Amino acid sequence: MASIGLRFHLHPAAAFSAQPSNASSKPHSHCPPQRTHAAGRRTLYREVVVAGVLDGNSSGAGAVVPEQEENTVSITVVGASGDLAKKKIFPALFALFYEDWLPKHFTVFGYARSKMSDEELRNMISMTLTCRIDQRENCSDKMEQFLKRCFYQSGQYNSEEGFCELDRKLTEKEAGKQPNRLFYLSIPPNIFVDVVRSASRIASSPGGWTRFIVEKPFGRDYESSGELTRSLKMYLEEEQIFRIDHYLGKELVENLSVLRFSNLVFQPLWSRDYIRNVQLIFSEDFGTEGRGGSALPSIHPILLQI
Repeated sequence: MASIGLRFHLHPAAAFSAQPSNASSKPHSHCPPQRTHAAGRRTLYREVVVAGVLDGNSSGAGAVVPEQEENTVSITVVGASGDLAKKKIFPALFALFYEDWLPKHFTVFGYARSKMSDEELRNMISMTLTCRIDQRENCSDKMEQFLKRCFYQSGQYNSEEGFCELDRKLTEKEAGKQPNRLFYLSIPPNIFVDVVRSASRIASSPGGWTRFIVEKPFGRDYESSGELTRSLKMYLEEEQIFRIDHYLGKELVENLSVLRFSNLVFQPLWSRDYIRNVQLIFSEDFGTEGRGGSALPSIHPILLQI
């Protein structure tokens, strides 16, 4: 399990010399609003983002869907055999299904270079699916229902042939319904453009919306991030692109402004006058496990953003 620790070192006299501040105890207007957590439920940022992308009322490119037509959503996880997909994305999708946040009609496709059957994909992701939100009944039944909607297509990331076959399978599952398609790019940023080029040309929805979720890191620096955005916009509209950094959605990070501005203990002390240094600690109880090419370059951007 990954965790981020935040440590502040105060000057020795800080606790005794701090004076009450005249600043308001409310969060500043530029601080992000805090999400309200339901009692007993740990809100997962990735689930909220995916649910927002799937929301039919949100903006996105594609034809306007008539209200009387029955819709279906096809979710394709590109990089399905990777660590991020196994440990985060598929469990998040199942959590949405478990809480009835997914549409009535949906399918989940995995796409990656690894050779794998539908059944092998289901066996792989079943190892990470848990009813971690609560311990309601029918958990195993829900898992079985979810896994029956999971399928797999093998192909190269820059191969139009692979996405052509994916499009054929998606069309089969979408038969008789208004199709909407979501592509979740769980891959290194150096192949984002290849995938978007092929998927947008070959596997876009013929009548509904088509959207892409792009995981961090978004390039190595400001210049490479801008170049990546310009390249993606050669094939997509801005309304089709949804960027996500799940570490910025962790409860500790989200609640920093509340901890700072709404806490009577920290409010007068949390300033440059009393804090000597700030330490951010990124810790995991496992190794890179094959993620070295994508995980390590993202650590510094994550910590700097926090």
